[in-house]
Amino acid sequence: MVKFLNILDKMGLTLQIVKTAFAASLSWFVASTLLQSEYPYFAPIAAIITVQVTVLDSVNKATQRIVGIIGGVLLSMLLGHWLSINAFSIFLVILLGMGISKALRMNPQIISQVAISSLLVLAFGHTEEGYAFERIIETVLGSGIAVLINALIVPQNAIPDVERSVVGYSNLSAETLISLSRLIDTSSKRKQFGRREVDALIRESVDSRKTLDLAEQSLKYNLLLTHKRIALSRLAVHINNLESITIQIRGIRRSLADLQRIKPFRSSFSVKEQLQVAMEATANSIAAFGQSVVASSEEDIVQLKQLIRQARLEQDNCLVYLKDINSPEMLRDVGSILTDLKRILTEVER
Repeated sequence: MVKFLNILDKMGLTLQIVKTAFAASLSWFVASTLLQSEYPYFAPIAAIITVQVTVLDSVNKATQRIVGIIGGVLLSMLLGHWLSINAFSIFLVILLGMGISKALRMNPQIISQVAISSLLVLAFGHTEEGYAFERIIETVLGSGIAVLINALIVPQNAIPDVERSVVGYSNLSAETLISLSRLIDTSSKRKQFGRREVDALIRESVDSRKTLDLAEQSLKYNLLLTHKRIALSRLAVHINNLESITIQIRGIRRSLADLQRIKPFRSSFSVKEQLQVAMEATANSIAAFGQSVVASSEEDIVQLKQLIRQARLEQDNCLVYLKDINSPEMLRDVGSILTDLKRILTEVER
């Protein structure tokens, strides 16, 4: 099934396109059979508009479509008693329909739908008995079929996307911390010390959060994937952990930038060397954390625990050199870095 979908995707026939075509054709068939209407076009139109990437989006589109069609039909039926179809009546109906919808702060999709439905009902409602009522039924029917098809036929599962995001986020966090450790020996006094690397990490944090939000939307109203919600909740917790780690890395960058301007630090080779080792060991535990989250194998968890112990040992070794620091300013910044490194391990252990 997956291979077949991949072949269709390469041909430009994505799953959403196939669902849309099927929903439109089925809506036409059901509407024409149920309502005995010669041209039940509102049903397939509603289906085409309703099929979205996630079931939640489909439900929202269906709601907007139905509210818009009902508003337009009621307005046209009300004014149709006094107005015949002409340029002025079209102007008035659309003006009032969109104006009232805008005043009620309705969604832009609903506003445009009110205008379209009011125009069609005004144009054809006089000639066909029950036209307005049938259009509402067709819209509800087409929207309902689209939602069901989107929910039941290969519903979107964004869990793998979130897992890849967690692994990528943790790897980039580790790489950023390692890059900061290697900048220790540059003796740079630049204010931009490590900013580019940290900014890239912040962007990755935002992207991971967006991926998580999309996954949460894909599971809402999706009855076939309710069992995935527990896994997604666990991934959400780990993304929160990585976001906290990002905050600590930002703090480390600022402290290192301050240390570069302190002359005693630039000549404290032993302190810098051990601090670099501690940062790299901590970075290794972050990378292993991301892998253990996704794989969750016993081997990965054991390796993570070993790396955490090693990182904690290297951080403790840094404390030996604190007694040799005579500069209060340098002592404060080095202590701040060690505190942030310890907090990173705390997040990894969670």
